Amino acid sequence: MITQQIGVAIVAPGGYAQDPAVVPRAIAVLEARGCLVHNYYDHGQVRQRFGGSDDARLAQLHAATADPDVQVIMALRGAYGMTRLLDKIDYQALADSGKIVVGFSDVTALHMALYAQTGAISYAGPMAAGDFGAEVPVAFTLDDFWACLAGPTHAVTGEAVGNPAVDVRGTVWGGNLAMFMSLIGTPYFPAIDGGILFFEDIGEHPYRVERMLLQLMHTGVLARQKAIVLGNFAGYRLGPADNGYDFAAMLAHVRDVLPVPVLTGLEFGHGARRVTIPFGAQGHLVCDGGRFELALSDYPTVRVA
Repeated sequence: MITQQIGVAIVAPGGYAQDPAVVPRAIAVLEARGCLVHNYYDHGQVRQRFGGSDDARLAQLHAATADPDVQVIMALRGAYGMTRLLDKIDYQALADSGKIVVGFSDVTALHMALYAQTGAISYAGPMAAGDFGAEVPVAFTLDDFWACLAGPTHAVTGEAVGNPAVDVRGTVWGGNLAMFMSLIGTPYFPAIDGGILFFEDIGEHPYRVERMLLQLMHTGVLARQKAIVLGNFAGYRLGPADNGYDFAAMLAHVRDVLPVPVLTGLEFGHGARRVTIPFGAQGHLVCDGGRFELALSDYPTVRVA
């Protein structure tokens, strides 16, 4: 456990801040918490849909890695751009720095690559623009992040009708489902057996979610896991051709065919309320057939002095 004033670096490995005002708002919220903020994002470097050129965004990440006054590297936002950088990142330097990378959505690619290359644990958690820089930050999301960061353990809970009863332990990994699937067959896909997977996504029709989960089954990955916990899958549209096929129908089918239990009700994803989950932590998932608890341990922490 590190006890100190937390240095937080803001970097933009993917998208840019569509509203530049979110950056000073995020800095103010972090500083109010007692953090020292090091902002490596430069709105003047925005290029197309990205928070800078590939080289500029990579330089932000590497500069934050080398900064001795930084303990947490927080992504500005997700969107897209992380996979452009995967073959250029100095993963060993990032792991050796002991810094905790925080973000979700597109940042899933960095969580996976960092763990696959070095075994280092990072956080699927809030980001500078959408969370700390929101006009009205969501207390639940920020408080859960600080609680996780302080450690030494963390627990997230959820509840949904139809959840199976489970009691399993394993390495917790996952994130954005589409980003997760995009790395199968690459050096950036971790080799984890006996794991507990968590997934979320935005704008993916239920048939696409089903297709990705079936692909994960057909690769043999799911047969080596203990359970799947699904979070927020919002933002899709059903049409007349779906003819009654919706998320519930998809869920019923995958529960019938996948070789692992599938739970829902995790507050994680592109919603306002979001828990923080250390990617690579050890987890103990217990569900009584409705409510579940995922207890997390053995992950890096930082505590404010």
